[in-house]
Amino acid sequence: MKKNKTLKGKKKKQLFSPTGKFNPDEFFNRELSWLEFNSRVLNEAVDERTPLLERFRFLSIYASNLDEFVMKRVGGLKGQLESDFSYKSIDGLSPQEQLLKIREKLLVDNKLQEKTFELLKDELRKNKIELIKWEQLSSSERDFCNEHFLTKIFPILTPLSVDSGKPFPFISNLSYSFGLYLKNPLTQEVSFSRVKLPENVHKWLELPLEKDQERRLINTSQIIKANLSTLYHGLEIVDVMPFRVTRNADWEHADEDTEDLLELVEEAVNFRRLQEPIRLECLNNCNKEMLKYLKDELQLKDTDIYFYESALDYLSSNSIADLDIPELSYPGWRPLTHMPFQKGNIFERIRERDLFVHHPYENFVTSAERFIVEASEDPNVLSIKMTLYRTGDNSQFIRSLIEAAENGKQVVCLIELKARFDEKRNIHWARKMEDAGVHVVYGIVGLKTHTKIAMVVRKESKGQLLRYVHIGTGNYNSKTAKLYTDMGIFTIDKGITSEVNEVFNYLTGTSLKVDYQTLLVSPINAKSSFIRLIEKQAKLASQGEKVRIVAKMNSLEDAVITEALYAASQAGVQIDLIVRGFCCLKPGVKGLSENIRVISIIGRFLEHSRVFFFSSPGSEWEGDYYIGSADWMHRNMHARVEVMAPILLSSIKEKISVFLKVLLSDKRSAWELDSSGNYLQRKGGEKSGTHLVMMKKTLEELEKSDLGT
Repeated sequence: MKKNKTLKGKKKKQLFSPTGKFNPDEFFNRELSWLEFNSRVLNEAVDERTPLLERFRFLSIYASNLDEFVMKRVGGLKGQLESDFSYKSIDGLSPQEQLLKIREKLLVDNKLQEKTFELLKDELRKNKIELIKWEQLSSSERDFCNEHFLTKIFPILTPLSVDSGKPFPFISNLSYSFGLYLKNPLTQEVSFSRVKLPENVHKWLELPLEKDQERRLINTSQIIKANLSTLYHGLEIVDVMPFRVTRNADWEHADEDTEDLLELVEEAVNFRRLQEPIRLECLNNCNKEMLKYLKDELQLKDTDIYFYESALDYLSSNSIADLDIPELSYPGWRPLTHMPFQKGNIFERIRERDLFVHHPYENFVTSAERFIVEASEDPNVLSIKMTLYRTGDNSQFIRSLIEAAENGKQVVCLIELKARFDEKRNIHWARKMEDAGVHVVYGIVGLKTHTKIAMVVRKESKGQLLRYVHIGTGNYNSKTAKLYTDMGIFTIDKGITSEVNEVFNYLTGTSLKVDYQTLLVSPINAKSSFIRLIEKQAKLASQGEKVRIVAKMNSLEDAVITEALYAASQAGVQIDLIVRGFCCLKPGVKGLSENIRVISIIGRFLEHSRVFFFSSPGSEWEGDYYIGSADWMHRNMHARVEVMAPILLSSIKEKISVFLKVLLSDKRSAWELDSSGNYLQRKGGEKSGTHLVMMKKTLEELEKSDLGT
């Protein structure tokens, strides 16, 4: 094992650059388009039709999304400015121009975020729930808060002061802090100190109900601020300044030829923690002298500072949203288990026919999770292979793989160490599985393994070996499966299972197979296959055939695929793109994309499934369907291992077509993108929201199956 491989700094990216090949006027800017997506998320908090507590949740989601954007995307642009390598985006903007436009947009949206929070506080008050400040507490409430501070918070606080023997403290990424000026009454000297608010206690705390009083909550930051003097006995607190720091997380794995990828990623996680600050958030009325001190110590510019009127922390809005008040929340939803998954051995059901699941309408635990659990327990199962990208804490998948290995089965798990912001968790589980005898593989150097596939090899009654495969659009994560919409298929089809076997050989061995006939696999044949399918539709349309393309994904950015879609539109193909996040394609441009429509669905669940449909000539909904893990992005086509599988059964194609129709007819959760880059929310159909409609359809389908129809 090589021990001298260290992370020496940022590795220069081989970034995609148009270099004159593409017309900048034909594309939207990726970063600005993403900010438009987050504006749609924020709008769910603004929208009075959203249940009140869920509006607080969307405020938290907006803030969380923005944190990641600043860390990754703003960090990347700032890195370009500081390096000797810079490039213009596909729409022709320099890094500096993009950063200026990003700041302009954030100043507007952050102000709306603040305004919305204040409005929501008023709405809560109307529902007899009040969010209060320290000054509004009664004496008994202050006693309660002080006791809470002393027993639950004080022991884990650490004041870090600056003096001749103590340097300026390290400010961790996304930490919420109090900066203090302290005066020594003996020397009259004023010094700086910093107190970090622990993440596990930073939330809204509900106070004990007093007689005839409404429910009242206070943020724990208020409690800590009021008790700061307990940390500094004998010193005078001159001023207190809340602030929050964001650091650059746009790091690359330098020296990726290392023999120990696990060691490399551990180093990289620590390196990212120490990356340079790129954003400082504080209040308008903060101490200007302390602000200058922080700005100088953190080496920030004025354009890196964002001011708020009354509050910095909107992530804690989640604790408000979690209040148990059903009438102010979305109606409860319990994912359903359809008949094939209710009884008998799951492998028998899959042998009967391909099975399809659509989460969270259908239960992830009783389908995808059960598939691996039963495989680990079944004495006839000889081997389990699966990929894990984001699996979550206390994962049943991990426990089952460990149990299977302990039961003597051959178990292979491809775990993606470089799943951004999940690296620590994945490293932890990788070591746990290795200790239990699971063959843990860390993927292919230079590529992220993003595909969601699992294969079980089972010895059947007549002694033959049969491969069972699950291919999904989302992660093997039981928690997010309740919040994200994803699809999966279970099959024993030889065309699919034999090629999934080859994908695992590609991931764990040295297979150089390139002639996939059934699956679309990145970075091997997926992009060329998608372009071929698009060009086929264009050719048919140019011959007078009526054909269409419907593609659903998280983001669309790949320039070559976009150009192919433009050509298909000009040939007469009707194209509907359902893109939740950012979209660099310009729809509805005369002479370029008149036949392309782009919509984004934002609502109760996160639209995460990837679906691609290419119609047969003269048929609106018959044709080729694919589901899988890839978006139409350059990284998904070239820098990740992805698998898209064809849908073979007409009954499953029908289910997917019903879902696509619901999406396209949505007039509650859908936003339509125009040729100028503006998203306009559709109106006039409160009951047409995709998630509500799909919950009703799933219930109806279960009722029909129970009746045997």
